[in-house]
Amino acid sequence: MAVRIPKAEVPVELREAMLSQLGSVPEPMEVSFNNPAVAMANQEFAGKVGTWGAVDAGLKTFAHMAVAAQVGCSWCLDINYFMALNHNLDPAKASQVPRWREAAVFTPLERDVLEYAEAMTNTPTTVTDELSARLLKELGPAALVELTVFIGFANLAGRVNTAHGVTSQGYSDACEIPLANRS
Repeated sequence: MAVRIPKAEVPVELREAMLSQLGSVPEPMEVSFNNPAVAMANQEFAGKVGTWGAVDAGLKTFAHMAVAAQVGCSWCLDINYFMALNHNLDPAKASQVPRWREAAVFTPLERDVLEYAEAMTNTPTTVTDELSARLLKELGPAALVELTVFIGFANLAGRVNTAHGVTSQGYSDACEIPLANRS
């Protein structure tokens, strides 16, 4: 599938930063720059989301991957497999996120985070009091707020990418993690 909106020119400084960081300019960025104000606001918010530290980065990566698998965002799965290496996550474990219920590799906390990500992604949401209570006990209030907003952001990104027709760019090819299919 090709992107549904033509790619726009990304400002040179940002383009160069993306090339040095990722080796290519992310297609979601190229599409969003058809509206520079929206693109820059999204970049600023994404940058701020990336600075939050109340929740382990690995848990957030797994949560984003669970959202991506559920909404069908192959670009999000692709970049998050790549990010899993930056967070020193086990590649074999990361590859199992789309089928986490059948995989025996996740801790109870990771399972709760993955369940929470899927429950938040369901329409309507299916988050239960019991699941929230377990996460609150394990993570604390600040971290649960962060995780919730992070998963909301992952939903925004994944749903926008799929609506725009953005698909995998091959980032995961560099880390030898096969893109797992959801069971």
